[in-house]
Amino acid sequence: MANQLEEVMLLDFWPSMFGMRVRIALAEKGVSYEYREEDLRNKSQLLLKMNPVHKKIPVLIHNGKPICESSIIVEYIDEVWKDKSPLFPSDTYDKARARFWADFIDKKVYQNGRTLVFTAEGEEHEAAKKEFIDCLKLFEGELGDKPYFGGDSFGYVDVSLIPFYSWFHSYEIYGKFNIEQESPKLIAWAKRCIQNNQSVSNTLPDSLKILGFVQIVRNAFGLCE
Repeated sequence: MANQLEEVMLLDFWPSMFGMRVRIALAEKGVSYEYREEDLRNKSQLLLKMNPVHKKIPVLIHNGKPICESSIIVEYIDEVWKDKSPLFPSDTYDKARARFWADFIDKKVYQNGRTLVFTAEGEEHEAAKKEFIDCLKLFEGELGDKPYFGGDSFGYVDVSLIPFYSWFHSYEIYGKFNIEQESPKLIAWAKRCIQNNQSVSNTLPDSLKILGFVQIVRNAFGLCE
């Protein structure tokens, strides 16, 4: 756990599922930190200084040193504050497998979800819907009969995927499908994460608040409701 000499700051944007990952990981570890909300239309000088390459949130600043990219940040948090709630498995193979699934989430779940909510209906939209549903079924297979992707305990893949649950309603609205009908086991997992982990329940924004944000962005893109 962080001691009094440590300074921890998070540059973030509230609807970001990538930022949510970091907030959940910090909560799991019991780390106190300063939260700074970023206006992504008018990025702060601090954000531009701390992440000059991508200029994106989230950025964790630990004793003045920036760590960027949510997957890397969560792994950093797990290694620095290792005395409480380990997120990565100890086995080397299991650790590599967890990294694989986190990467899959970023490349497939995020990108297809983004297409569902921020593009007009058409071939691209329909293809994204199909691939998104296929992704959910792959995750159900990986989950199996385990309570969490980490086995009996909430772990790295759980932290990586659970923030998307707050976006599920928006995906359903604009994808015109029902996630619970398609992947009931995954919804049961998400509800378990929220019920059993205060770090999750205190972090995830209400799905209707996310929907309101999505509608604002869609209007800005000129997409009809």
